[in-house]
Amino acid sequence: MPKSAAFDLDDVSVHFGNGPALHKVSLSIAPGEAVAFVGPSGAGKTTLLRLLNATLRPAGGCAAVDGRCLGEHTSAELRAVRARIGFVHQDLSLVPNLRVVQNVVAGRLGRMGLFASLRAMALPSHAEAERVHAILERVGIGEKLYERTDTLSGGQQQRVAIARALYQEPTAILADEPVSSVDPARARDTVALLTRISREEGLTLCMSIHNLELAREFFPRVVGLRRGQVMIDAAFADIDDAQFNKLYELTDNELLADGA
Repeated sequence: MPKSAAFDLDDVSVHFGNGPALHKVSLSIAPGEAVAFVGPSGAGKTTLLRLLNATLRPAGGCAAVDGRCLGEHTSAELRAVRARIGFVHQDLSLVPNLRVVQNVVAGRLGRMGLFASLRAMALPSHAEAERVHAILERVGIGEKLYERTDTLSGGQQQRVAIARALYQEPTAILADEPVSSVDPARARDTVALLTRISREEGLTLCMSIHNLELAREFFPRVVGLRRGQVMIDAAFADIDDAQFNKLYELTDNELLADGA
């Protein structure tokens, strides 16, 4: 199994009921690369992450993880792909009334059978608890191992979600607006943590993020999306403010829709 994942999209489109969410997107992300996805709301960033995570299949084109198109995988093979890609959801997707250790152990349930999953969630073994504690120490909340998750602050819950992704022993981490609901200082700490750990572990990291200053500080490459299409794909150093302004500017029709 590769240490870090590679993603390749070739002329990929994804359609939902109200039209295309992604339209003829071509993109390659190398193993160990860190990439920020930016763009206005509804641009297709979350859809792109779900495609990379193998939870969506494209309506057209080829979406490949580690060189193999997802359309060639069986259902079991798709589950195996998802099991080795850590995903930090915007809403964190934690179970609030469970303890931190149980939420983190849930990160590896995709690799377990039903009985093992139920046992691990109900009563994690001493070895599992030790592994979880080591990861929690690494993200700065080792003392919260047996705390109920709903008693933690928003920033601490973010770190639980990151620890859960790391417990999967992933080859990539995908993060969907992980700092949209915290203050600027905690946002910076979270982005710094994710980029540092991914770099230390050699993991591929893709993050959708609205804060351009944080994206510029921590990511060497940016992919800018608008209306489901890639408008920018370059190093931050090669992009000027005018290009970002064009990415986010509203058309007359969009202004009218907002006014309605």
